[in-house]
Amino acid sequence: MTDSSPSAEHLPAPRAPLGRRTWQEIAFLLGNLPMAILSFVYVLAWLAPGTGLAVTVIGLPLLAAGLTGSRALGRFERGRARRLLGVRIDEPSPLRAHLRGSGFFVWLWGALKDPVAWRATLYHGIRLPWGIFTFVFTLLSFFLFWPVLPWTARALTNVDRAMVRGLLPPSDDLEARIRQLESDRGVVVDTAAADLRKIERDLHDGAQARLVALAMGLGLAKEKLLEDPETAALMVDEAHGEVKLALQELRDLARGIHPAVLTDRGLDAALSSVSSRCTVPVKVNVELPARPAPAIEGIAYFTVSELLQNVSKHSAAKFAAVDVWRTGDRLLMQVTDDGQGGARLDGGTGMAGLAERLGSVDGLFVIDSPPGGPTVITAELPWRDRQEQLQR
Repeated sequence: MTDSSPSAEHLPAPRAPLGRRTWQEIAFLLGNLPMAILSFVYVLAWLAPGTGLAVTVIGLPLLAAGLTGSRALGRFERGRARRLLGVRIDEPSPLRAHLRGSGFFVWLWGALKDPVAWRATLYHGIRLPWGIFTFVFTLLSFFLFWPVLPWTARALTNVDRAMVRGLLPPSDDLEARIRQLESDRGVVVDTAAADLRKIERDLHDGAQARLVALAMGLGLAKEKLLEDPETAALMVDEAHGEVKLALQELRDLARGIHPAVLTDRGLDAALSSVSSRCTVPVKVNVELPARPAPAIEGIAYFTVSELLQNVSKHSAAKFAAVDVWRTGDRLLMQVTDDGQGGARLDGGTGMAGLAERLGSVDGLFVIDSPPGGPTVITAELPWRDRQEQLQR
């Protein structure tokens, strides 16, 4: 009996199985051509007429709209590379996060100078030849170069990875600055919330409790007014004392929120006032050509105020000095004492909170406090005077 089945030596050699990662890379390479054609046609459709009409009213808006679309295509390509090639690139911040203001012309200028969009446009413009090559070569590899397909797919997609990383990432410096500002905004919000909680606690535990006791005392005095006038008079005297204490607590609380002397007379008078309450002699020297914006002035005041409180509580100093001056577009403050030194950001004296508060408005906070002293703390804030704030 003759066996009509083909012998093993005549059967085609089985293809080696490909891993999941290789199939993803092949899918990316095969998708290069349709995406390259779509992107190239899109860029050609707006870049050529937009550049030709740039001197007219139509050209610049057309370029801006085209760049905005290029940004969106770049986001799609980053997603494709992330899913199929494992390329992890941070997404750029939205264009509106880079704009100072609103309106058509603000958007137009921001879109025209958007580096993310221009790099994405370059990426879309140069991809067509590469997309054709990778598409054709990958298809041929299924029939001609199957044994080395995993290595060729890896080599080709490495070029794609380099293109994505080189042309589609966010603008590092600007994105880092935006992330820093977002973080600083969070610090400001947290600080404001903490300050509000402190004010609420001080009102509840201080003036409010005293006023409640005062109301109760006056109520009892009213009841005894006819029965026992002498006792009622004593109770009214006590209530009068409570009123004075409550008023003093409210004044202290208001001064802690924003002292009237700072609003009326500026940093020089306000810092002289706060230094007079320090337990050690303080020399104050303020040399400012004008007053900074109220927000900057307030931060400067409370920074120096808290530093002088630390001098009173922790330094064991005999003398302290406060110097405030302007250098260029920066407001500088320096608090010096001849105490025992050893001040640190993590020392539990509120230094870390001060550093965060200054950092949230693009300020600096530097401590030089060796053991044994002296301590020199320098704080720096952006200068913005009242006229500049009105212009903004």
